Amino acid sequence: QVQLVESGGGLVQAGGSLRLSCEASGTISSITAMGWYRRAPGKQRELVAGVTSSGVTNYANSVKGRFTISRDNAKNTVYLQMNGLKPEDTAVYFCNAQLYLMGSIVSNAYWGQGTQVTVSS
Repeated sequence: QVQLVESGGGLVQAGGSLRLSCEASGTISSITAMGWYRRAPGKQRELVAGVTSSGVTNYANSVKGRFTISRDNAKNTVYLQMNGLKPEDTAVYFCNAQLYLMGSIVSNAYWGQGTQVTVSS
């Protein structure tokens, strides 16, 4: 019913930039929050950044000042602009959306399949 498709991952040198995109599609009534999480090798998944439907954002301390999350509500798409990348940013990045399906009064969380970001030193 719902798909979250991510793109934009890849290999980049330290100090470089990448832009991730995630588009939600399906029988969606509305999307409340969207965000990006990441899971580094040997670590638990962590929140990187989130944005509400009204544009309120929050960031992990480790990425503040380097990453910017934005959202296009008309396109059901969330973006993550990553600048000043560091080797410790290497991880699989997952898109997340908290949304209502058409005809539903309960929201649920959906996840993308993940996209690999590798930062070389």
